[in-house]
Amino acid sequence: MQRLTVAGRLIITALVVAAFYFGFSKLGGQELLKKFKTTDSTQTASTTSSTLPAEENSSSEASSNSNDEVTSTTKASFEYTAPVPIAGKLKGVVELGASGFNSFIVRIDKDKNWKLEKAEFGNSLVTENMATDEDVRTGLKKYIGNMLDYGVGGKEIHFVVSSGALKAEITQRIIKALKSLNYYVNTVTPEQEGVLGLKVVQPKEFADNSFVVDIGSANTKISWHEGSAIRSLESYGAKYFQNSIDDETVAKEISAKSKQIPSENRETCFIIGGVPFELAKAVRKGTERYTVLDAPSAYKLDNAKSKAGLNIYKAVAETTGCKKFVFDWDANFTIGFLLNLP
Repeated sequence: MQRLTVAGRLIITALVVAAFYFGFSKLGGQELLKKFKTTDSTQTASTTSSTLPAEENSSSEASSNSNDEVTSTTKASFEYTAPVPIAGKLKGVVELGASGFNSFIVRIDKDKNWKLEKAEFGNSLVTENMATDEDVRTGLKKYIGNMLDYGVGGKEIHFVVSSGALKAEITQRIIKALKSLNYYVNTVTPEQEGVLGLKVVQPKEFADNSFVVDIGSANTKISWHEGSAIRSLESYGAKYFQNSIDDETVAKEISAKSKQIPSENRETCFIIGGVPFELAKAVRKGTERYTVLDAPSAYKLDNAKSKAGLNIYKAVAETTGCKKFVFDWDANFTIGFLLNLP
């Protein structure tokens, strides 16, 4: 048998391939091929479409969750700008307490518009290096000197003892030392504190639709305008737990006092004091002067005093139905004392 040449073998291979292709086409191979391609394309599209909705759902859920978070933390805003004093005079006031001083230097004009220029909170002057009466006297002279250096006139420095600190032994020693320096020490009752707090923290424009709460350590003051007069009520302060008084007892009394606030005055509450300061600090935006507190249920607190103060805040909020509690970072009842001066 004669061997095929290379060229012959190539010709035979070509004929076989051609015959196979011709036969495949005749048997509907092209349609089969198209069907295969269509099926593959459909599966790919199906896979893609089943993936996309999942991603969209995930995105939608994330968006929904985000909205829920915004909704849950959304609170009423407070857009207000306090009037600026024109050609005002510097005045200083120091709040005396058993655990420290709070001091404020304020500029006040003839229309009683005011602006806080400097503040010091919780100065430990009263508890450090004051073993003797002379220590107290020396420390006070230095403290007063700092206010004089700032530009406050000697006759424009005032001292006010908060109602909760009047009985403290160290406070009595400080009062004695101040008198020896020819400074008169002003004392106030809880009711007077409430009135002074209202005068400083409540803008005139809100007199008819708001009330004021000052949560102090020793007592809480609730005040509001009633016609041309100011009503002021006192109740438990944020350290009531130290006297073995339970939360429920305090909440009931705070609620009873809050019920006396006229319904038309419950739109906004201006709130000050140590615990409100802590609550506002947690939600303050930048250096804003007015911070709207979150609802009481939004706060998770561990400190005993803060938890007690939150109990008071919650009782006021639930009783009045007020949704807007506004903390003023510059206000203190002793500035209200300055505003009362001629």
